[in-house]
Amino acid sequence: MTEIQQAGADREQGVAEEPAKGTPVGAPDGAATGEQTETPRPERESRGWRWPGRPGDRTALLIWFFWHIATYIYMVLAAPGRTEAPLLDRLTPWDAENFIAIGQYGYDGTPGMPDAPKLVAFFPGLPMLLRSLHLFISNWDLAIVLVSFVASAVVAVALHRLGESYREGSGTWVVLAFFLSPFATFLLAGYSEAPFLALAVPAWLLARKGRWEAAALCAAFASSVRISGLFLAAGLAVMFLVSANGLRSAGWRTAPWLVVPGLPVLAYMLYLWHRTGDAMAWKAAEAEYWGRFPEKPWIAFVNTWNRSIDEPILATSYREDIIAGLVLVVLILLMLARRNWADVAYLAPQAVALLAMSSFYMSIGRASLLWWPLYVAVGVAGSRKPWVMMAYLAVAAPVMAINVGNFTTGAWTG
Repeated sequence: MTEIQQAGADREQGVAEEPAKGTPVGAPDGAATGEQTETPRPERESRGWRWPGRPGDRTALLIWFFWHIATYIYMVLAAPGRTEAPLLDRLTPWDAENFIAIGQYGYDGTPGMPDAPKLVAFFPGLPMLLRSLHLFISNWDLAIVLVSFVASAVVAVALHRLGESYREGSGTWVVLAFFLSPFATFLLAGYSEAPFLALAVPAWLLARKGRWEAAALCAAFASSVRISGLFLAAGLAVMFLVSANGLRSAGWRTAPWLVVPGLPVLAYMLYLWHRTGDAMAWKAAEAEYWGRFPEKPWIAFVNTWNRSIDEPILATSYREDIIAGLVLVVLILLMLARRNWADVAYLAPQAVALLAMSSFYMSIGRASLLWWPLYVAVGVAGSRKPWVMMAYLAVAAPVMAINVGNFTTGAWTG
């Protein structure tokens, strides 16, 4: 064979091998054209360590970052004529003040605090974190806002990964749906929603991957932040029983881990019993100061509607709670129809607590941030049918912006 013939043969062999080299593993027919000559993205990104390591993580963090930029701009624009309070004061009203008081002085509250007995309604996880951060950050208001800031970044990444675990390509839509929730303002403020979700969503994701021990530990820390950790534990327990990577593969030896999320709640109740003689003092404080005691659901609804008429300044907030309660009921029915038993086990106790364990609807809108099955459902549907996401954003985004403006200028929302 002459050199010219050999060169031609080599070129033919190279052309034949190149498409196979450039074709992603498992690509569907027609996904690769044979023209790709550079190394596929996963291989390129494996060179060296980067954080976060997945393109989807970076997309989630971009949404988180620019959402904060947008909401801070809106806060500035909403202030003139409504408030002259400093920025941190606008992000740390009400519950944030209580968390800070516990972090500074314990459950006795600030010296001379007239309503200090109400503080036991707030679980100790977030105040303990603030007390630890105070070693490095002297400003308590700044510390609690930074907790929400960082925690919401963790939530963004975890939600993106959770969405992808349900349907590839839906993670970005799930994160968008979450951050444009009408009540996303509580991700800005020094409240407990962001730190709870920064532990609860990873716990759910870990459980879906069959990593039950790690999921239980995350859920335990979540339980130290909010009583909602017990609802999370119920969802994890049902997931363990019905999922393929649960009981059928892990066996009963893993089951004891499912009680771990309840241990922080038990420890706090023992502390309350030692302190007050009542292990359920947190619930008694909710009943006394916030009217959270068992009531027939229809009476709670009527009470809420009447309050929306009698208290015009809070009319919007009460009606948002009513709508949020309806959304929760519809969401549970949807999960039942789809036989998503773990989601039902997580959501149904919340419905009981919010709709039947209070004399009127309170903070249901705010609690909707904890319903990640809702945002996953919207994101997955939006990835299939873009008009679903457009319709959601058309309603949710303007309400979110208005609520940011209202909350940060002194009005209660959600």
